[in-house]
Amino acid sequence: MKKLAKFQYVLLLMPSLLLSFCVILVPAFQTVVTSFTEWNGMSNVKTFVGLQNYIELFNNEIFRMAVVNNIKWMIIYLIVPVAISMMAAYLLYTRRAGAKTAFQTVYLLPYIIAPIANSIIWLNMIYSPVSGIIGFLNSTFGWELHSPLTNVDTAIFGVAAVDIWRYWGFLTVVFLASLRQIPEEQIEAAEVEGANFWQIFKSVCFPNILPTFRLMLIMIVIQSFTVFDYVYLLTRGGPANSTEMLGTVAYSYAFTRFRYGMASATSLIMSLLGLIASIFYVRFNRKEEMQ
Repeated sequence: MKKLAKFQYVLLLMPSLLLSFCVILVPAFQTVVTSFTEWNGMSNVKTFVGLQNYIELFNNEIFRMAVVNNIKWMIIYLIVPVAISMMAAYLLYTRRAGAKTAFQTVYLLPYIIAPIANSIIWLNMIYSPVSGIIGFLNSTFGWELHSPLTNVDTAIFGVAAVDIWRYWGFLTVVFLASLRQIPEEQIEAAEVEGANFWQIFKSVCFPNILPTFRLMLIMIVIQSFTVFDYVYLLTRGGPANSTEMLGTVAYSYAFTRFRYGMASATSLIMSLLGLIASIFYVRFNRKEEMQ
């Protein structure tokens, strides 16, 4: 009977395991193999070059700049959207149910809109010196503002602003859902003790949502090393490679230079950085469970 139950269990798992094997493991293995070769993506011949692709990458100034930009992006994302969404979620948590629903809908709108649509909105309605808010301020007050996307020192922050505008509402909804799981008795007890708004958040709310908070931080770290869409749509890595990310570098190697070996090597490095963050998260959770 136990053997039959075990067989049924394995049988139920087979479709998902087979799908994962075909869609994830096989392409991943091919990517690893390709990263040690020189291949243009079209011919049947792959020339084995060993670690040459990786050596060339680490000697490439644009690649090093992309790694630094990804780290900058991660730091920005770990601070700005997290702080904004945490504050918004806590404020919504203290409001009545009707207001929560309405605000959640509004906050999620940028997140559900396609990246290309969000990019067009910001390029034409905000950053444009002709038809955008920047153009309006220049014509109204006589200022000489320029789009941050045109300056090498501000371009990465201009792109990050667009993505933060899209993402912080999603984080708000996640944190709010976690806050709703807090037992009301704990909040009421803190209020009876005379705790103020900040003290309730610090001593009651935040400790309760800490697992969710930690998970979202790890997700942000992982996503920071795979960012591509808004960078490509807004700047394509420019100006002067100031917004190059590992994702745009890999895309350029694959579809502009047709060097799939270099693109695969870049992709593996991206995955490795995300994997390191995942390992830290899993180990930290294990330590907490053992305590």
